[in-house]
Amino acid sequence: MKKYRILIIAALGALSVYSCSLVELPVTSGNKALIFGSAQGLEAYSLSFYNQLPSLSELTSGEGTTDYAVGRSVSTFYTSAYTAETSTSWGWGYLRTVNYFIDGIHDEEMCTVSQADKDHYEGLARWFRAYFYYKKLFTYGGVPWFDHCLKNDELDEMYKNRDSRDVIISHIIDDLDFAAEHIRTTSSKSNTRISKNAAYALKSRACLWEASWRKYHNLETADWTANKLYRLAADAAKVIINDPLVQLNNKVCADAYLTDNPSLGAYRSLFYSKDIITDEVILGVQASLLDLVTGDANWYWNSPTYGGCSCLSRAFIFTYLCTDGTPFTDKPAYKAINFINEFAGRDARLAQTVKGPRYEMKGGGWRDRRPNIVDGVAITGYQPIKFVEDSTEKNGTSKNENSQPVFRYAEVLLNYAEAMAELGELTDADWAATIGALRLRAGFQDKPGVTLSKPTKVDKYLQETFYPDINDPVILEIRRERAIELVYEGFRADDLKRWKEGKNFERVPWTGIHVPVLNAQFKVNDDDTQDFYVTYDEYANVPSYAQNKYVQVFPESSAEQGLRLDENPDGGYDLRYEVIVKRKWHDDDRQYLYPIPAEVIREYENHGYKLDQNPGW
Repeated sequence: MKKYRILIIAALGALSVYSCSLVELPVTSGNKALIFGSAQGLEAYSLSFYNQLPSLSELTSGEGTTDYAVGRSVSTFYTSAYTAETSTSWGWGYLRTVNYFIDGIHDEEMCTVSQADKDHYEGLARWFRAYFYYKKLFTYGGVPWFDHCLKNDELDEMYKNRDSRDVIISHIIDDLDFAAEHIRTTSSKSNTRISKNAAYALKSRACLWEASWRKYHNLETADWTANKLYRLAADAAKVIINDPLVQLNNKVCADAYLTDNPSLGAYRSLFYSKDIITDEVILGVQASLLDLVTGDANWYWNSPTYGGCSCLSRAFIFTYLCTDGTPFTDKPAYKAINFINEFAGRDARLAQTVKGPRYEMKGGGWRDRRPNIVDGVAITGYQPIKFVEDSTEKNGTSKNENSQPVFRYAEVLLNYAEAMAELGELTDADWAATIGALRLRAGFQDKPGVTLSKPTKVDKYLQETFYPDINDPVILEIRRERAIELVYEGFRADDLKRWKEGKNFERVPWTGIHVPVLNAQFKVNDDDTQDFYVTYDEYANVPSYAQNKYVQVFPESSAEQGLRLDENPDGGYDLRYEVIVKRKWHDDDRQYLYPIPAEVIREYENHGYKLDQNPGW
């Protein structure tokens, strides 16, 4: 098999020269026979499709700046700087590779394998085509649909205008239905290969996206209503829910550095374990130091220069419930509760997502405990640990050995709960099996309105801060769970867009930890060390004992980018991060979709064709 794979890679050379082109380049009949003449050839070629999946580094590098993710710089897409002239990612190379393969399978003279083999490998290819178009759909909306590898003379097809959202979602669903029916793989070693469940998981994700887009953007059509798509999302998720081999992970993986590690629970283990946790992970990327498949999460999340210094806002930290199901924001004077006490009695995912008061990373003779506000890594004080290994020896390297999920069961449960709630059909039993199950893993008390049955009361803080137009307590709680469970996994920006909550990118405050006192030391963990000294003073003017704890804040009138202080009405102060280039959500809502790159529109025009631009760009 290894020999075959090498030969196929060589044969693919001619197909990879022009990665952005839709046009099939000449390939010798001998190379085609090598690919399509046996199941081994089909298998070897299909491995190239997996390059479309995100790498370990991509899976652990966060989401950029959103409403809850604070960074030292704001993506130009969420300022006034982004234009169609700077837009990219219109490439079609992956699609051409997939369509070339599907075309070859349907060449009866060339492809002589059994029908079952043809169907299986076509199913794999169509999964990747659906995945490709799903990403295009949430990026641009309607795009041209191409179902075969184009020839040089097919100009009308090559330069055709955009197909409607109806056309794209119809083909995505058709491809995934074919994949789910014909892919033979139900599971694979480490679940690193596309399976039937991966087809149902992607169908659930894509249909939920399109359903909510149509509902909240008022774009329903006769063929594809929001409810029809919610139903398909729920049905696809239900297939996986009914699979007894798929379940939430409730085990803690081994940790070579700590024996008592409250930050390493069953939730974080999904992102910490060297081996993919296959009970929950439907499709993942397996790390291997031997095979040079490693990540750089420790470097990214602990470096003031390499990563984006992304961290969570206190506005979002407040949304983590107490384990009795009550909102943290119901506590008296909750804004003045100090960092250490913020974690007491809270959703266990909080201490497994950011550095809490009992967190510890060690190795090489020293340890790291406090969030790194001093060096500007954690500018709000809520420093993510979700993807890092708790070993200082991994910092500054690209040698992370923790595997990562691409699709996991928790998302499927959230998809099902949301779709059924939007349909008005979510039962208490459904709640207990989905949101309730996630909360039980996070240490919640098993009680009505929390895990056993749907909530009946609106959380005013959650509503007013994040979803001011939502009055349904069930929808609000599902959105809370989705944000917390999937935090930093790449969903947040797309969720806000499909729910038409774009103003959050501009509106939600980028707040930081509570500062009980200025010009004096204070602690944020349970050891004997004082951690921070917050002051308006310059570094040269602080006491020598505080110089390694120095956190400078700027007055409100300063033009400097950095930390500010808000007076807390219940005593002390709160950090807030201020950027020079302000977050901006345009009133015409253009940012719900990316612009078609201007150079692509000009290329169409140069050939006598027209490609429509998205509104506002």
